[in-house]
Amino acid sequence: MFIYDYFANRKDQHVDLALHQYCEETARDFEEARFVHQSLPQMSVEDVDISTTVAGIELPTPYYINAMTGGTKKTGEINQTIGIMSCLSKTPVASGSVSAAIKDPEVAKTFSVLRFENPKGIIFANLGAHHDVENAKRAVDLLEANALQIHLNAPQELVMSEGDRDFSMWLTNIEKIVKEIEVPVIVKEVGFGMSRETVEQLTSVGVQTIDVSGTGGTDFVKIESARRVLDSYDFLEGWGNSTVASLVEAMNMPDQIRPQVLASGGVKNPLDIIKALSLGADAVGLSNRFLKIFTSERGLEPMLSELNSFKDYTRSLMTLVGARNVAELRQKDIILGANVQRWCEARGIDWKQYASRSANHRNVRK
Repeated sequence: MFIYDYFANRKDQHVDLALHQYCEETARDFEEARFVHQSLPQMSVEDVDISTTVAGIELPTPYYINAMTGGTKKTGEINQTIGIMSCLSKTPVASGSVSAAIKDPEVAKTFSVLRFENPKGIIFANLGAHHDVENAKRAVDLLEANALQIHLNAPQELVMSEGDRDFSMWLTNIEKIVKEIEVPVIVKEVGFGMSRETVEQLTSVGVQTIDVSGTGGTDFVKIESARRVLDSYDFLEGWGNSTVASLVEAMNMPDQIRPQVLASGGVKNPLDIIKALSLGADAVGLSNRFLKIFTSERGLEPMLSELNSFKDYTRSLMTLVGARNVAELRQKDIILGANVQRWCEARGIDWKQYASRSANHRNVRK
């Protein structure tokens, strides 16, 4: 009973601290990345197809509600709202870590409510990399999930007083889960970003879809540091690679070995979404931005209206840059900010090629 109460308190604290962190300002690397404006889009908004495919699953939108919470009465109520909104807006959704339900079946309903409220929608279950195949199957079964997210969060675990200290089996666990589980597996960071070396390690054990999830959004080091009683890891806040840097890292690999790439972390608005798609993501996850909506007291209709507005914004912005679909966004010229340029130079990545992709595409067509 003591363990359950402590865990419940932790999950509620996570939500409160994440909401406290939220700000409307765009993350620096997203803000500094700029499309080269072309005055003649030569297309109509009606020409835009915003659908995409993730791990073989067709998504109606190129964005989804990313993993957030569950495990307590309060977070169960949030998940119920998320389930309703994801169903009404036809937006795919990922659950928070199902570890709580595996530890205590009594809280399983705070997660399965997502499927109850969205019986035909696309739902990803979420679980940490320290879990084995059996627990992965339990997580998928609980939500009747279309796919499984396995999250990587070593910095958070180390700062968390009750967190893991041994990560030696994570890659082995992932390999076993990929081989034995029946649904697609997506490996994601939790806001610390990925390097191309990490991506190569994951692909070497059979992972075909990753979410680079970089800095710029919720900082779990900051959250766990705030929860510590005796000391603080505030000097570690901001640790990791930005989402934009992580995208260029992941895309700097040969096509034949590069997995499908998703992006999250610091995505605040539809312009951030199409920038991430342009930089190589096939879909984009938002969590804190939507958490702010779902914990408001404005009622379901205003929340649904705001969620649906993302579709209109995305179509309009894709029209502005002349992209009829997600694939065409990768052909559009985009200038990376100075911070990412320096990152690329230090890592041996050609950042200039992003600025002239449309010309290269025209040459290929000729």
